[in-house]
Amino acid sequence: MRDYYEILNVEKGSSKNEIKKAYRKIAMKYHPDKNPDDKKAEDKFKEAAEAYSVLSDDGKRGRYDQFGHAGVDQQFGGGSSGFGGINVEDIFNSVFSGNGGFGDIFGSSRGGRRNNNGNDLKISISLSLEEIFSGTNKKVKIKRWERTGDEPSKCSKCGGSGEVRFVQRSMLGQIVNVQQCNHCDGIGYIGGREKKASTISIKIPAGVSDGNYMSLSGEGDQSIKGGENGDLIVYFKEKEHDLFTRSGHDIYIDCWIDFPDAVLGVELKVPTLNGFVKMKVPNGINNGQLLRMKNKGFSEVNRYKTGNQYVRINIRTPDKINKEMKNIIQSLKDITKENVEFKKIKNWL
Repeated sequence: MRDYYEILNVEKGSSKNEIKKAYRKIAMKYHPDKNPDDKKAEDKFKEAAEAYSVLSDDGKRGRYDQFGHAGVDQQFGGGSSGFGGINVEDIFNSVFSGNGGFGDIFGSSRGGRRNNNGNDLKISISLSLEEIFSGTNKKVKIKRWERTGDEPSKCSKCGGSGEVRFVQRSMLGQIVNVQQCNHCDGIGYIGGREKKASTISIKIPAGVSDGNYMSLSGEGDQSIKGGENGDLIVYFKEKEHDLFTRSGHDIYIDCWIDFPDAVLGVELKVPTLNGFVKMKVPNGINNGQLLRMKNKGFSEVNRYKTGNQYVRINIRTPDKINKEMKNIIQSLKDITKENVEFKKIKNWL
């Protein structure tokens, strides 16, 4: 079962209005009336209804955020009226009730209106760990449909409905098949827009992750006549760093020190994404031990919590030494005597 937030393409902290808007888009796109005999579209329509039924309800959403699907599975335990026990058409009607039902939504076959909304656009932006750490501003160039100011004309093929009908004869009589007009892409109008290159400024908050996205309302294709502009959906890609490794909101780095420093302890200047910071390595540290630098990781988006930076200490063993070093090490060995210990390996994979 896919994540409900992923199904509706919304962030975990999205408002009810944002969730409702996201569901409306998916429901409009995949409703069976607009996709006859399309099993995949029908499954996506039902999947979106299930996700919306949980995320639009504060109680169910709270259980889902805490326990995942296990927290709400009992809500979909049976029934034959819809998908997994929910009635997807009831959910659809409740969301679109202000639109006059199906007739206003699905075009002329039910006496309705065409979809004049602009399309959403999607782009990807690659970010360095430094940019993700502090947040950044980016300017990107996109090509989108923009209004010219000229009055669009009704499509000659569909007469402005955005749909065309094909009549087929069968043993059961005539069947009317309604499809989106390919001449105007279902808009119902021709002209009034042209493709233009536009520069968009994007303020990227600190702490985003690879695969996260943000939606810029109204920055997609502009509507042709009386509809809403589409959104610009920006996906983030994380560039690999030469020094740091990221895990969630934490940062990891390897550090090699010499044996005397491991025995006696040492103070180091450790590189971070925000400059160098002093860190004390305690005496007697073991090889592979992790030292934590609190709050030196990534901040969580729109929250006050910050990750840590972890430094893994590796004790360097020289493979070549001079005569003086050899004598000193031999003297140390004579003092410590032979001290060998064997232990069971734990957590062996």
